[in-house]
Amino acid sequence: MSTVANRTSSLTAAKAAKNDEFYTQWADIEREMNAYLEFDPDVFRDQVVLLPCDDPEWSNFAKFFALHFADFGLKKLISTSYAPDSNPALFSYEPTLFELDDPKFDATKTHANGKKFVLERTDLNDDGVINIDDLQWEYLEGDGDFRSAEVTALRDEADIVITNPPFSLFREFIAWLMEGDKRFSIIGNQNAVTYSQVFPLIKANQVWKGATANATDMVFGVPKGAVVKEADRAKAERMGYPSDEKNDYTRLGNSCWFTNIEHGRRHEPMQLMTMADNLKFNRKLIKSLGGSVSYQKYDNFDAIEVPHTDAIPSDFDGVMGVPITFLDKFNPDQFEIVDLSRYAKTRGMSKEFVDDYYASGQTGQISVGHPDLCYYDNAGRPVVPYMRVLIRKKGASP
Repeated sequence: MSTVANRTSSLTAAKAAKNDEFYTQWADIEREMNAYLEFDPDVFRDQVVLLPCDDPEWSNFAKFFALHFADFGLKKLISTSYAPDSNPALFSYEPTLFELDDPKFDATKTHANGKKFVLERTDLNDDGVINIDDLQWEYLEGDGDFRSAEVTALRDEADIVITNPPFSLFREFIAWLMEGDKRFSIIGNQNAVTYSQVFPLIKANQVWKGATANATDMVFGVPKGAVVKEADRAKAERMGYPSDEKNDYTRLGNSCWFTNIEHGRRHEPMQLMTMADNLKFNRKLIKSLGGSVSYQKYDNFDAIEVPHTDAIPSDFDGVMGVPITFLDKFNPDQFEIVDLSRYAKTRGMSKEFVDDYYASGQTGQISVGHPDLCYYDNAGRPVVPYMRVLIRKKGASP
């Protein structure tokens, strides 16, 4: 590869990495962790918590758990950082005084190696408290990639893993967690619920949505130079996060927590109306249906279309297709997940439906046998809804 091509490749990788680095804010971490503590005040007691790819010099995760080390009753806190030379998002890097002033400082390793930070139940500086000032650190042998044998060994030592992994590596990261059979709380894109590596875990009640930030904005710090939409930058500023000398800020409305740590909010039953009352009083449903006529049955699957989560009928025992945002409120004591429409064994679209679809002027890419759910609305118009979660009431007959 030529020098110019190498440079172009490096810049492309750097741009992609910059757009994959989102620094979580303290308030979002605090809200989510508090939800776990409300359900179980001892959730972190005597636990080893691992924060992979979280440097205490800048990470709010590390600072938060170091501050609460004693009152949470942690046994050990481990944080790892990623080597600067392995991170294309960092066009320039200067070690901090924290590292420079330490006898362990190594001018080569500071660039090529990750770091491990450990906080244990030892008051190293004899100030009467255990906090971030009692951290011990050392260079890792490798660059700190979570997939390395070195960091995997730390995963195996830990009881709980908490972090905001790169969104582009979310599939690999959650597989890494499940392989280690760990409790965890991580941030990801809302659409991750549809991944083939994630949805089966949700269906099996092995992973669920966190308690907070569902369908609400989260603000993240991003590296200087990262692409940020002006509207998102302005929204972040209105939410109290103006750009500073270290980072710019953006808001993401499609981020949420994924976890297998219990929280009470996932056991709050949804308050539902009967089918008749929904058709009579649910204005949003009536508008979607084009009049309070009836719920529609899919043309290629034995289930009804429920276009809004708050329109789930309390008196219907069959299978229902609901928006994926239903998972924000999913109570496993109230409903069971049958499948995701993407993976369900539908009968496929009929020739009649496909012909009607294109005759109505729609231009989506469908064909005979296409597996997506489809139905005719109250006006007889063919509709292919966005992906649906197929559910039924708990205890209802299949």
